[in-house]
Amino acid sequence: MADKQFITIDGVAVEMEKGLNVLEHAKKVGIQIPAFCYTPELSIYGACRMCLVEIVDQRTGRTSLDSSCSLLPKAGMQILTNTTKLRKYRKNILELLLANHCRDCTTCDNSIDCKLQAFAKRFGISGVRYPQHKPEPTVDESSYCITKDTSKCISCGCCIRMCNEIQHVGAIDFVHRGSEMTVGCVGEKDIGESVCVGCGQCAAVCPTGALMIKNETKRVWKLIDDPKTKVSVQIAPAVRVAVGNAFGIPPEENTFGRLVAALRRIGFDEVYDTNVAADMTIIQEATELLKRLEGKPTWPLFTSCCPAWVAYVEKHRPEVMPHVSTTRSPMQLFSGTYTKEGDQQVVRGAIMPCSAKKWESTRPEFQHNGKKLVEFVLTSQEIIRMIKESGIDYANIEPEAVEGKWGTTTGAAVIFGVSGGVMEAALRYALSVLKQDTPANYVALAESGVRGLPRVDAKAGSLEDGIKTTTIKLPGFELKVAVVSGLANADAIIERIKGGEHFDFVEVMACPGGCIGGGGQPPASWDVKAERAHGLYLADKEYNFKSVEQNPVMKEWEALMGSEHAQHEHWHIHYAGHGKGH
Repeated sequence: MADKQFITIDGVAVEMEKGLNVLEHAKKVGIQIPAFCYTPELSIYGACRMCLVEIVDQRTGRTSLDSSCSLLPKAGMQILTNTTKLRKYRKNILELLLANHCRDCTTCDNSIDCKLQAFAKRFGISGVRYPQHKPEPTVDESSYCITKDTSKCISCGCCIRMCNEIQHVGAIDFVHRGSEMTVGCVGEKDIGESVCVGCGQCAAVCPTGALMIKNETKRVWKLIDDPKTKVSVQIAPAVRVAVGNAFGIPPEENTFGRLVAALRRIGFDEVYDTNVAADMTIIQEATELLKRLEGKPTWPLFTSCCPAWVAYVEKHRPEVMPHVSTTRSPMQLFSGTYTKEGDQQVVRGAIMPCSAKKWESTRPEFQHNGKKLVEFVLTSQEIIRMIKESGIDYANIEPEAVEGKWGTTTGAAVIFGVSGGVMEAALRYALSVLKQDTPANYVALAESGVRGLPRVDAKAGSLEDGIKTTTIKLPGFELKVAVVSGLANADAIIERIKGGEHFDFVEVMACPGGCIGGGGQPPASWDVKAERAHGLYLADKEYNFKSVEQNPVMKEWEALMGSEHAQHEHWHIHYAGHGKGH
């Protein structure tokens, strides 16, 4: 007890934690200090000044102002977060921001979820004293994934730090100077012509609607309303643990059946589960890995199901492309089955946690006779909007099952939605091939180190454990594997490999935490992302089949495809470097 040191925040004693800033200390006792430019996993910027607090001088009783995001506490420090001076100061900042901000809130896609709107309501901003100097909207819609509107930018810099620090993409930065300063692509290019990879993490941390995932709901409503058009969708694993949360259901509660029912109420004619294609993805990648290991390669096999990772390789690390798996992503692998079945009258779509899937669907490699295999991609955010627009009582709707054919899947597929899930699914399959698929070995695999989200280090402003490595010892051989979350970590593992470190198999997910934190998901704290991950592992336990070789549909699928050559044509792809248009 004698070693403990305390500070006082609004009269409440708070035990000090080394390296933690004042803002995070306040959170520990339930005080939410407002901030635009602070996000725990990013470096400290300290530009918005909303998080200012008053520090009481214990000798004179006078106070001074300091930013709580960059302020490290000292023992005995007395801090005030809610004084007349601070409220007045914060209101003034909000009025200045609103004077230079588009106020078309009711028609903004980010309405309700906007921090500027939320803080204006929190601090009772009923009017703005300053004349409005709203810039003319400059909307960049050149990307298939992201829309940028400079009239809504408040220059908080969150998107820039995310793109540079966590993703190492470097697509955006501040452009111009003084009152003209805003966020733009490097070289003042349009997003679609930049080095952007479409991951959408910039939009995930944008506190306003300046960066948004492209909204395709109007086009999809038009397709649904056309009586001559039959519309089907497939649902990715991570979607099921994010949509329910928007309707007050805990992320760890699996609401997949309700989502299927809601999609049918909206008007989709067929609803499928992408998980069955994830099962086939594992078979194909594992087979590819085993063949590759026969040649004792110096480079590992990298996974290929994340389109932002593929784009990153194309634009930033082309030397890695020969080592990326040729197996199609589950979304495209499933759509190839549709094409083989020959029903060309159906418009095929997908609901994904990922903004980069919008771009993937446009790639020439994923077209058949000039027609996209996946005509549209809706994100979790977009389908939430459509459910709300339809007036569906999501929390109480009766669950339904997906279409019977191709509906059988495994727990291995559902964990694709979290970082480490693809690796674990592949290793489960490896256990079965080696006749070692016992419950005890499944438990050992789960505890091997491939599971677990990166941790947010609020002390350092970074993500920890974004690279997890382990050696899996199986009868007859060992596999050195790595699970990578976030593109900066992908960069780091590539450099380690170039430096001589050996790996056999590397899973890469562009979004920190994997698809549960995808750019198309509702933005969430790391605690909520952890709940989403837990929800997928709980769902895994509900499946009778734990590994892909147990799924009887796989044999039927192979028979449908025909010869081994035909199977390879429909299930594999060789990227031709079409890394534009993100």
